Amino acid sequence: MSYLPLPAPGTTPLRVLTIAGSDSGGGAGIEADMRTMALLGVHACVAVSAVTVQNTLGVNGFHEVPGEVVAGQIDAVVTDIGIQAAKTGMLASSAIVDTVAATWRRLRLTVPLVVDPVCASMHGDALLEASALDSLRDQLFPLATLVTPNLDEVRLLVGIDVVDVESQRAAAKALHALGPRWVLVKGGHLRSSDRSCDLLYDGAGFHEFDSERLPGGNDHGGGDTLASAVACALAHGYSVPDAVGFGKRWVTECLRAAYPLGHGHGPVSPLFRLT
Repeated sequence: MSYLPLPAPGTTPLRVLTIAGSDSGGGAGIEADMRTMALLGVHACVAVSAVTVQNTLGVNGFHEVPGEVVAGQIDAVVTDIGIQAAKTGMLASSAIVDTVAATWRRLRLTVPLVVDPVCASMHGDALLEASALDSLRDQLFPLATLVTPNLDEVRLLVGIDVVDVESQRAAAKALHALGPRWVLVKGGHLRSSDRSCDLLYDGAGFHEFDSERLPGGNDHGGGDTLASAVACALAHGYSVPDAVGFGKRWVTECLRAAYPLGHGHGPVSPLFRLT
């Protein structure tokens, strides 16, 4: 596949900020974001929202970072280093979601923002307070260039159970009505098909991004990896459809290169880039 251009040695690369939780198992969250960003030649800046206690078998708990510390991290990065794009992952609570949205507005940021509305782990462990769904819908979605929910998150956010193309389109329209410029309804959890079709919508038309469904259960961190790759492409000035197309190809190759780890689900791997 074709990659994003790498910076020349000694020159300052583009910077992308990830606002997300840390995965102690190293498979998802900020750790997955930073792997993808580094291998795409982008300097990753971070604002840690939560510290999780997890491994390949599940999430055993997490510690929420105080909102003022999350806001301070964003401030510190933006006012000194500067960013060309940002993405969010696990935000843990309504207080943090509201803080991130308020900080974004206060700093008058206009760079692309990819919102991955992480609500639960792949094992079903809750990663977001139920009350925070309203904050996501009301505060953060209207600021988003793109939101990237999976089908479980779609169900929580707009109450639509996606079972086919028609319901996937209905979900995209319902999510777009909440205010983001673009919506990507990911189809990876629709196991009734041997294809994985992600649907992109901007209020006017649909774009489909289709790929084969790869066998194997090592897919931890796939959503984080996709959102990070899209954010990197947006930082390079790609249009949203082109950035999503790049992200889809990237995560497909990361799934193909996924490896076993521990006793549960291993991570998707961008290490194929090094071969």
